[in-house]
Amino acid sequence: MEAPAAGSAANVTTPVADDEHLDSGELGELCGGDEDNVKHPWPYLQEIFSYIGVIDSSYRIKCLFCLPRVTEILAFKNSPSNLKKHIERKHVGHLKKYEELTSRKRKRAPETLPTTSTIRQTTLVNTRTVSQRSIDKAILKYVVQGLQPFHVVEQQPFRDFVKELQPNTKMISRLTLCSMIDDASLGMKKAVTEAMRGVDHIATTTDQNLKRCSAALACKQLRGSHTFDVLASALNDIHSEFEIRGKIVRTTTDNGSNFIKAFQVFGEDENNNAVGSDGDPGNASQPGEDQEDQEGDEEVEFVDVSVLLNEDDGLEFQLPQHQRCACHLLNLIATVDAMKATSNEAYKKVYRSTFGKCNALWNKCGRSTLTAETVEDACSLQLLRPNATRWNSLFLAVERLLRIMK
Repeated sequence: MEAPAAGSAANVTTPVADDEHLDSGELGELCGGDEDNVKHPWPYLQEIFSYIGVIDSSYRIKCLFCLPRVTEILAFKNSPSNLKKHIERKHVGHLKKYEELTSRKRKRAPETLPTTSTIRQTTLVNTRTVSQRSIDKAILKYVVQGLQPFHVVEQQPFRDFVKELQPNTKMISRLTLCSMIDDASLGMKKAVTEAMRGVDHIATTTDQNLKRCSAALACKQLRGSHTFDVLASALNDIHSEFEIRGKIVRTTTDNGSNFIKAFQVFGEDENNNAVGSDGDPGNASQPGEDQEDQEGDEEVEFVDVSVLLNEDDGLEFQLPQHQRCACHLLNLIATVDAMKATSNEAYKKVYRSTFGKCNALWNKCGRSTLTAETVEDACSLQLLRPNATRWNSLFLAVERLLRIMK
């Protein structure tokens, strides 16, 4: 055992947690009173260390090997590593005894001191609080992005699910949800309008497959026949609603005849040069040319202006310049070229035989729900039916048949 060094009773002004020795008087002042009457945190070390109290997040431990000198050590609550460091530095001869005691792995009694895991669990439960506004937004996002019906908020299992997660929450009604969706739609529309207000030129498209930084302006059902004037009216209303009629440079659509005619009739002409009556720009009349002769030959004709003003010329819509989708055009070309292969008699015979069987399967599944369910149960896949207006539908339908056959 080491002899006490001179001045061992000197006070230490700052407590530290890494194997520093503190005077008992100063530790008592730091802890604010007498020694705590709590059992030893590491009972298996009672033979060489005695428990004194607690300071902040550390235990106050007194080394019995240092007696009669009073040496106190600060040890973290989750580890007695500082005690082992003290033995290694000051009492190397007793290191074997320390290791024998620790090898027994006797843990402190759970009824005396709460474990670290218990304290952490309590903290986690008490700190997590979610506001009613956040819950309402989460429900709104779930319904909109998940394409859920509005009445899901009135279903008891869903209400129980939310109550289980947040017992103090108040479930919104279907009417409240619809009102929130309307408000969110107006807010998004306002944000998009404000964003486009500071832009000079805009390009729109009716093709959802393009990957650009864009925003979906509208998604609505067009009732009745989708004629060119109906499409023009819908596009014009959308442009006016977002205040971008004069900003759109070009609109891209597929090669449908209704889209093409809509822009031919109501679209902006790409050739802004003045043309003559025969369509030749060179025949356009020049200012001042033969002006005197024309003035002499003019005849005065009275026209009822009210009739002209009330007459509907059918040009009440204003659409931007039109651009056809190149991908859709190439798809149509490939489709037509592929059909020309049937001009070969040998291929035509195989083609009709093969697709006759395929069409029989597709028609049977399309007309009978029981047949479609039987195919799905037997093959674990549903048959895809070709659609003339859907891209690559025939290819995907044949590919599904080949996948089932394999």
